[in-house]
Amino acid sequence: MDFTDFDAELADWNELRATTPFSGLLIGNGASMAVWKNFSYDSLFEKAETTRNKPLSHTELAVFKAINTSNFEPILSALKTTMRVNAALTISSSSPRNRYFAIKEALIHAVRSVHIPWRLVEESTLTRLNQELSQYRTVYSTNYDLLCYWAVMQSPQAFNDLFDDDATFDLSNTPTNATRILYLHGGLHLVKNLDGSVRKLLSSESTLLGSFAINALDDVPLFISEDNSENKLKMIRHSDYLSFCYSQLATHEDALCIFGHALGTQDKHIVDAIRHAGVKTIALSIYPRSAAFIQHQKRHYSSVFAGLDVTLKFFDAKTHPLGSPELSVPVERLNTTVSAPKPVGSKR
Repeated sequence: MDFTDFDAELADWNELRATTPFSGLLIGNGASMAVWKNFSYDSLFEKAETTRNKPLSHTELAVFKAINTSNFEPILSALKTTMRVNAALTISSSSPRNRYFAIKEALIHAVRSVHIPWRLVEESTLTRLNQELSQYRTVYSTNYDLLCYWAVMQSPQAFNDLFDDDATFDLSNTPTNATRILYLHGGLHLVKNLDGSVRKLLSSESTLLGSFAINALDDVPLFISEDNSENKLKMIRHSDYLSFCYSQLATHEDALCIFGHALGTQDKHIVDAIRHAGVKTIALSIYPRSAAFIQHQKRHYSSVFAGLDVTLKFFDAKTHPLGSPELSVPVERLNTTVSAPKPVGSKR
């Protein structure tokens, strides 16, 4: 299947939506990059290796190599377990504790180096994102940044992230009539408890990024930042919350819109879930860089879903509310002083 077998035409999202009801939305990193281009980094692990403020040392890198992962959650969890075992066996060693704090601090600095600051997020941007997300029955996100969370909290009445009043996820209490927000790879606002359960950090929007940056021993961030698809799926299966989110995608019915997601080999598990779901109509965003790029993307997505009884519809990413050029915040504004937006809505 050659890319010349495909034309370079892209539909307008508004025309697609007018003719096909989409109950599900899957968003990838392209949705975050539409707001903040610094989200275009390839590896948070590499950022932690090279950050100017306390990067990962050779000793810390050896821990990642020993567990054969470039994700932070399994490393931090393993070090916490080691500390508890050492305490039970009265083994006196400060090394696991020191490595835990050093690795988490490197992670904190890496996240800060790429994440858009709260003070630069326009209230109008959050309102537009909120309005678009509320149009779907379920929103699936593989992004772990805070943009989706901030947008939902702008006006949370129409949404349910399935965390109860105690900010914990209860597998037995998931039915809802509101728009469900499911974080397939976790998020910066989620932490893993020692027993494997998941809770949500309770902070106001303006302080949430700062709350993540508190280097506390109790809070292990729950998010999958990288690694191959097989290892990502292993991490998903070790969490009841992530497993639930993944199962919901794998059983999704009706039409699905996929925005800003490359669906590369590193996310084969996401493709497998969609293929298992048996969705009949999938709309895929493509950024119109050039005719050749559009044709290449069409070929890629067609090969990803080859053999399925599914209708693929390709649309111009810039015609979708999540891809509007008006959402983009110039990175140059990092060096300016901007008044923080004052969102409405309760804090959950």
